[in-house]
Amino acid sequence: MASEADLTPAESSAGQELDLDTQRETYRSAGYVLLKDLFPPSVLQAFRSRIQQDLNFHGSRSFVRGNSLLTKPAIEVYSLEYAPMATFLWGLTPRVSQVAGLEVIPSYAYFRIYQQGDVCRVHSDRQACEHSLSLTVELGDNIPWALSMEKRHLDEPLAAIDPDFGEQPFTTIPMNAGDAVMYRGVNHRHGRLEPNPNNWSAHMFLHWVDPNGPYADHAFDRANIEAARRAGQIP
Repeated sequence: MASEADLTPAESSAGQELDLDTQRETYRSAGYVLLKDLFPPSVLQAFRSRIQQDLNFHGSRSFVRGNSLLTKPAIEVYSLEYAPMATFLWGLTPRVSQVAGLEVIPSYAYFRIYQQGDVCRVHSDRQACEHSLSLTVELGDNIPWALSMEKRHLDEPLAAIDPDFGEQPFTTIPMNAGDAVMYRGVNHRHGRLEPNPNNWSAHMFLHWVDPNGPYADHAFDRANIEAARRAGQIP
């Protein structure tokens, strides 16, 4: 497996909040950028507590799902299944547009609770994830857990799911609760290579598209919504 690449100036300042111009330039040139302390941890902890209570995570296994990206089952909830999650997606749209340097339109969001020792295998995202945000909601033991990003820019997402980046250089970005990494999910493979050091951890993944770009048809996650309606999963 390739070793981690040298950090860019913005990445080497991981413990500091970057100004908007630096965030925008880093995102434009690298395809990803750390947004340090995007949310107060107490706000995210309250959200995790509320979704856990509303969907009865302790008493029901309805949202425990297997996923080819993970090594263990995880709790996963899509914004279609829990409307309050959409408030984060819609509310963050102006902030994401600022960093992207263009107007973006929401596609979808989802929430995941990882188990201790799990990883997220290296992958590309689907077209609805043109501009993405990985937000660390809560860490069970407050131990940072890093997201790794491949340096290579892809013109189209790859179907392959791999345990590592192979020979491709990558960057590892430690994340605490409240931190987010904004990245081009279609163009940069990513994953969590190190096993989760926390007893559990909660994360939210939020996605947008360029309304004037090649994936505009994925705005508001139309394809998935239509499929869910055909299957009778939503009215």
